[in-house]
Amino acid sequence: MKVFSLFALIGAIALPMTSQAKTESLVLGGGCFWCTEAAYEMLPGVKSVVSGYAGGKTSDPTYKEIGTGRTGHAEVIKIDYDPEEVSLETLLDFFWDAHNPTTLNQQGADIGTQYR
Repeated sequence: MKVFSLFALIGAIALPMTSQAKTESLVLGGGCFWCTEAAYEMLPGVKSVVSGYAGGKTSDPTYKEIGTGRTGHAEVIKIDYDPEEVSLETLLDFFWDAHNPTTLNQQGADIGTQYR
């Protein structure tokens, strides 16, 4: 799994990518990354979605280590999108439709500090 250097806990950071002028990136932390990854992959204008981790105190942790709750990582996704096809506002609106920020360390049936 990819460990992102950005910490995006229940939030978003839009980053311009240098390799493609029309593509921008967004990192979101919203519970189970596989669920959010699958949902965003269906949106027009989204070029790629990569699951990974943000924050934490362990370098290159395994999925099993993160599941213990002792590494401090959060599950996140990195979305590469074309802002001419889909707006940041649309991506964030979609996030808030899928994410419940009122449940600490839980999204649906997923429970643990990595799901905050």
